[in-house]
Amino acid sequence: MEHLINSKVQNIEVSGIRKFYNMVSHINDVISLTIGQPDFHTPEHIKKAGIKAIEDNFTSYTPNAGINELRVAACHFVSQKYGLSYNPESEVIVTMGASEAIDISFRTILTEGTEVILPGPIYPGYEPIIRMCGAVPIHVDIRNNQFRFNLEMIKPYITDQTRCIVLPYPSNPTGVSLTDFELKEIAEYLQDRDIFVLADEIYSELIYEQPHTSIASFLKEKTIVINGLSKSHAMTGWRIGFLFAPENITKHILKVHQYNVSCANSVAQKAALAAVTAGMDDALPMKMEYSQRRDYVYNRLTEMGLNVVKPDGAFYFFVKIPDSMNLNSLEFALEMVHQAKVAVVPGSAFSNYGEGYFRLSFACSLETLEKGLNRMEQYLNIKNPHS
Repeated sequence: MEHLINSKVQNIEVSGIRKFYNMVSHINDVISLTIGQPDFHTPEHIKKAGIKAIEDNFTSYTPNAGINELRVAACHFVSQKYGLSYNPESEVIVTMGASEAIDISFRTILTEGTEVILPGPIYPGYEPIIRMCGAVPIHVDIRNNQFRFNLEMIKPYITDQTRCIVLPYPSNPTGVSLTDFELKEIAEYLQDRDIFVLADEIYSELIYEQPHTSIASFLKEKTIVINGLSKSHAMTGWRIGFLFAPENITKHILKVHQYNVSCANSVAQKAALAAVTAGMDDALPMKMEYSQRRDYVYNRLTEMGLNVVKPDGAFYFFVKIPDSMNLNSLEFALEMVHQAKVAVVPGSAFSNYGEGYFRLSFACSLETLEKGLNRMEQYLNIKNPHS
């Protein structure tokens, strides 16, 4: 019966991140620098709020958009943190993680043949959804611009079919973010154009040198902001995301959300309420730790002679594989797993423009990073002695 499966689904693949993880998960004594989630536990006060919700039997359906007090608190959170103003009654939806928010956004705004402009390399979660909507992903090669996706790079790709531009910053896999100036330039150019912006800001609380700026502060009327608690509050498994947009957009996205999941998990919503109120600054100690790890890893990688851009945020490095090794990214990653017992993610998982690179996550302890980087350095010295 497989021949009857929707061809759009048949033609997409499992995420390259997961595919590689499954390939190497059986190998013993491997230090994994692949993980894309915080290595911290969910803060105690948030867990207690979830437990209390269960004890109080708060286990029924909630309003489709989420419980009112959480929507109020989420709007207050982005107002205090990023200067964004949204009406909690009509301009925010509580979703099952940022992933669902991305899915329902694309399914609302895309139609057959429309185009979505994305930077490349990029997280693999966007393109399959775009294709299932019958739309066309258009990747822009940002490798020679320090992974920065600015207006001059975007303009040549805009056509009459352009429906949306994806701004995923800080970026997975590069850790790069955009400046106020770069965002304002894009916003001004799009002001008179019928093009949406999908701003995936899930790492907004993990920026190291400067405050996070959302393009919605310059272009609210055309921007769908995606955020959530997975990265900021170490709540990946709680599956709580937030979608912010003007009412004339959210009222349609809400319909897709309603038929998709009805509502987000009720218990997780109560935990999320604690996260965005009493836990407004829960990310700060995590960010301080990540910053130390980032600096340590950057120094080690540069000492190894590797070509790397220092990330502004998130917890990833996107590292160029030395040309002299003559290996593609999958070959490199597999060889390093088997010979050095270190796992990183092949760059090819992040679109064709990730080929020739690997992603290294520093969401693990300094001790683990030191051990893994020691193994990596030894491997590189053997395989690439003249680097």
